[in-house]
Amino acid sequence: MNSTVTPSVEQLRVSIQGYAGAFHEAAARQHFSTKEVVTVPAHTFTDVVEQVESGVSDLGLMAIENTLAGSLMDNYDLLQTANLRITAEVYLRIRLNLMALPGAQLKDLRQVHSHPVALAQCREYFKVWPQIELVEDTDTALSAREVLESQDPTRGAIASAAAAELYNLEILAPGIETNKLNHTRFLVLERGRDHLADVGNKVSLSFSTTHEAGSLYRVLMVLAAYQINLTKIQSKPIVGRPFQYRFHVDFLLEGHVTLEQALEAITPICTELRVLGVYNAGVKP
Repeated sequence: MNSTVTPSVEQLRVSIQGYAGAFHEAAARQHFSTKEVVTVPAHTFTDVVEQVESGVSDLGLMAIENTLAGSLMDNYDLLQTANLRITAEVYLRIRLNLMALPGAQLKDLRQVHSHPVALAQCREYFKVWPQIELVEDTDTALSAREVLESQDPTRGAIASAAAAELYNLEILAPGIETNKLNHTRFLVLERGRDHLADVGNKVSLSFSTTHEAGSLYRVLMVLAAYQINLTKIQSKPIVGRPFQYRFHVDFLLEGHVTLEQALEAITPICTELRVLGVYNAGVKP
């Protein structure tokens, strides 16, 4: 008698900032589509980091920038201090929907809850609804869940279509973000800082320079001389060192230049240098 053996699917515990129906969950499932993903909810990004560091989860997912809201600056500090490294990046199209209890009407809403970044991306829409107060919450999906729990027909939330379905809410207005080219870049985080075994065509690193004129320019000139394709540069004040900055850069390794060569070239002109991750560039929508 023949029997069919179903191949086992690798299970991954992935910490996300947010809850079931959150955009972080969608990004995790998109990236790990061939694996069984068990999302571990976290209230804050600090909690995400701590869960991965302590082994509660295998990996973490962290938003780092959005095409409308810009960079999540506090997350750069977490990347700098965490015992983690970046092993992948994920781009996700963000569609923000206004939802409420079934039967509720937009004209009757008095409060709409969501994450501050989501609210900022939809503020233009609410200019014609002055009676609606926008209320900041910790997570888009949690805002949707709390609408269900409140059973308040005057309360709405901004969240994903998945959250509306999960919490049995009605979408009153789909895609209310100001700019439809709304995408978020997420980083996949893994325990440990040692990147030597990691492979990929993209590198994230942080560095600081001496506090003198032209120091940043010299670093960038060296990278340019090696034909490094810089895709992002972000400055962040260094706590405890007034008016001094740490720079976070992403670049692509193209052609014959290796990471070791690039690091060897800029190390002498940096006062701090840390590789945050080596990984393959994500596919942009």
